[in-house]
Amino acid sequence: MAELLLISQAHDDDDDEAALDAYSRTVIAVAERLTPSVGNLRVRGGGGSGVVITPDGFLLTSAHVVARARGGNASFADGRDLHFDVVGADPLSDLAVLRVADANLTAADLGDADSLRVGQLVVAIGNPNGFAGSVTAGVVSALGRSLPTRSGANVRLVDNVIQTDAALNPGNSGGALADGRGRVVGINTAVAGIGLGLAVPINAATRRIIGALMTDGRFRRAYLGIGGQQRALPPRIARSIARSGGIEVAQVVDDAPAARAGLRPGDLIVAVDGTPVETMSELQQLLVGERIGTTVTFTVARIDRIFELDVVPLELAA
Repeated sequence: MAELLLISQAHDDDDDEAALDAYSRTVIAVAERLTPSVGNLRVRGGGGSGVVITPDGFLLTSAHVVARARGGNASFADGRDLHFDVVGADPLSDLAVLRVADANLTAADLGDADSLRVGQLVVAIGNPNGFAGSVTAGVVSALGRSLPTRSGANVRLVDNVIQTDAALNPGNSGGALADGRGRVVGINTAVAGIGLGLAVPINAATRRIIGALMTDGRFRRAYLGIGGQQRALPPRIARSIARSGGIEVAQVVDDAPAARAGLRPGDLIVAVDGTPVETMSELQQLLVGERIGTTVTFTVARIDRIFELDVVPLELAA
């Protein structure tokens, strides 16, 4: 019996060691792959980390890392210390694009955060204070979080923020959050509390922002001039359109596009150009630059009737 117990214990120990080895090998492989692509950023009054996204010198970081800066220096694990210019920043997504003159950088592969699952292994890699390859590992602890951001008087929620228990060290903001294959699925942006970190996702929506920052130096958004919140539709309205919710207009800014079109507090927005909407985040995703100055048709429920209003959005001031 004692011999059987020893054999069983040895077998369990082997299984634990094999599992630990697999986990360690994954983290090591991700670190080795991404560390050359993550730089330490230094700007007047602060700094953080940045991720190389093209071999010819474009870097991605958090907008708050380079706030009010026009440039700075980026140092890499291979010892290079390079000047960078801020190409464009979008505080409302907390993303910024930088450019260095060196055309021989190691670019990271960008992944898709929409494919992440709660419990999945992720690795956070930064370059805080010049300590190259600061690596922590953990799991995705929650998805679909929102991160409030501000630019002047404008306030917005960044959607689908990734929450992870991979520790974020000071200076890791702007660094990479990677999946087990070494693909960057998020840009570390804030510490939410003890043992918690947040990252802006890399997905179709943020890729559009990154592309606009690279080419135009800014990301344009349409402006309506309303404040609202999700609300259940009255039963008769819900039955007539086979939907359960919409956006209740809580506030309409005087002389803003929504006010000029006749939108009122208490109205329920149920669709934009035929696309159903139930939350302010869904509405924000539709208010892209292409809609600025064009007629947008809102389907609105008011008391017991449904009708359409034509709104011409302006450009949201930076």
